[in-house]
Amino acid sequence: MRVLEIETRSREELIDITPLISREVQAMGLKDGGLIVFVPHTTAGLTINENADPSVKRDILLALRHMVPDHLPYTHSEGNSPAHVKASLCGSSLYVIVREGKLCLGTWQGITFCEFDGPRRRRLFLSPVISK
Repeated sequence: MRVLEIETRSREELIDITPLISREVQAMGLKDGGLIVFVPHTTAGLTINENADPSVKRDILLALRHMVPDHLPYTHSEGNSPAHVKASLCGSSLYVIVREGKLCLGTWQGITFCEFDGPRRRRLFLSPVISK
């Protein structure tokens, strides 16, 4: 298992971590199997989506802000309730198939780290699943 750190720079941002994850797969020597990527935070998440066009990330944030507005009468007293809800919608883990040492992602797909309560230092856990 590997533990990685990510520094986020904004309150909300979507960061393409595909190159980082690909390097770790190579460093682990994982040839065939899968990789579990887990975020141990309640105000951050993960998603797989298009990474070729940066406007997609802006659209995702726009839609999440529309679905989870800041001004609702949230009862959580820390002031970051929208971040918790957005992170729940994205999810905290992904499973990616690895074949011949490479992530099996579609042509336009990338792994995106979703920050909703930054800027912060965040951790990612990577756990390989080895195929027999």
